[in-house]
Amino acid sequence: MHVHLNTVPAGGIRGPLDCPHWDLTEKSLEKYYLSTMYALEFIFGFTGNIIVVFGYIFCLNNWKSGNIYLFNLALSDFAFLCTIPMLVTSYSKGKWMYGDFWCKTNRFLLHFNLYTSIIFLTFISIDRYMLIIHPFRDHFLQKSKVAVILSVAIWIWVILELLPIILFIGPRDATPEGNCTDYASSGKPTESLIYSLILTLIAFLIPLCVMSFFYMKTRIFLKRRREHLTNADPLEKPLMLIFMAVGIFSLLFTPYHFMRNVRIASRMASWKVSPCVESIIKMVYIITRPIAFLNSVINPVFYFLMGDHFREMLMIKARHLLKRITLCQR
Repeated sequence: MHVHLNTVPAGGIRGPLDCPHWDLTEKSLEKYYLSTMYALEFIFGFTGNIIVVFGYIFCLNNWKSGNIYLFNLALSDFAFLCTIPMLVTSYSKGKWMYGDFWCKTNRFLLHFNLYTSIIFLTFISIDRYMLIIHPFRDHFLQKSKVAVILSVAIWIWVILELLPIILFIGPRDATPEGNCTDYASSGKPTESLIYSLILTLIAFLIPLCVMSFFYMKTRIFLKRRREHLTNADPLEKPLMLIFMAVGIFSLLFTPYHFMRNVRIASRMASWKVSPCVESIIKMVYIITRPIAFLNSVINPVFYFLMGDHFREMLMIKARHLLKRITLCQR
């Protein structure tokens, strides 16, 4: 997956004397920065999420609504992380070697992980707020069956909203000998920008507003309750969880969505950007891409803030396993 477009901006001809060193910088970012960042994300993210997935399956007996959302979040991260070796290999070698099918599959899974993560984090924030308002889990939204139904609906919804991406990444963007361009660098820029803006609104900005809304409601509720409680520590964990979710949204996802739209717009003939400006846009966009997917590394932290004794149960299982291994060696 190597971004290399020979775009000639309206109003000038791109030649070798225009920002010569920046072109090399762009290729260096792709080869060294992207391959290194994705490799690190694979190592730490795969380790963390595999522990969480197996830990939930073998350690957690009582599955609550929040656990179901987090488990689906881990499955989404796991599916994305399995595609990273392809990215690392292609970036380090400077060309895509897996053909059109795997190019589209990889592009789709990248965005699928991004937007399932956003929605599941939003529902986790809502679930934490509901836990404060209804501590005995008597609201229907806190039922495990409802959480399962909503999780399935989230998977289906994200698949449907991302189907157009497959159309934008066409056969010319991925060949056995060529490159697999990222979504913002492929397809017709006008149509791609319209779809990207809609996707940014529906799949990013609206969930961000919802999450921020419940964060503020949680803060207001806790502020009112704190003066009536002798110990408010149990109620601080849900607030910390929602705060972390909003933080991930703001720090990781915002730069990517902004630069993705700018990158697509810079390819339009009507924008008339200079070659140097276009190179800067491409380089900044390259930097934001792996940052957006750092959520796969950070998400496992949520599992230890849920307050469901997952960490304790995981440590007990680990001690039992270590004891068995020690006995077998004797």
